[in-house]
Amino acid sequence: MERTAVNPVTWSKEMGFNQGELVSGHTRTLYCSGQTAMGDDGTPQHAGDMAAQLASSLDNLAAVLGEAGMSLANLVRLNVYTTDVDLVFQHYGLLAARLGASGVAPATTMLGVTRLAIPGLLVELEGTAVD
Repeated sequence: MERTAVNPVTWSKEMGFNQGELVSGHTRTLYCSGQTAMGDDGTPQHAGDMAAQLASSLDNLAAVLGEAGMSLANLVRLNVYTTDVDLVFQHYGLLAARLGASGVAPATTMLGVTRLAIPGLLVELEGTAVD
């Protein structure tokens, strides 16, 4: 797989994402359902703690990727849904650091939503990965 960052402007790179990701030569694409701070038993975790929910959501996304033989390094698209955009931005460094450590800056969209499917959840991460 070959990835080429597409950035007609450069401000987004400072925030840890590319404006676009051109992918060629890939053999598999994984579309991940939104991952939240849910425990293995299906119960919400870390009520009211955005940092912990963000970390847990990212761990759960990494677990889905791992089950498919991929990792965060394969992410080419990341959608962030949150009930509190300002609060996510206060903890965005956690997300950017994990992605940066994996050597990726996937095309990203962040959306503020009224609520997520499970009450008490503050953030949901939806990804697309290729290899």
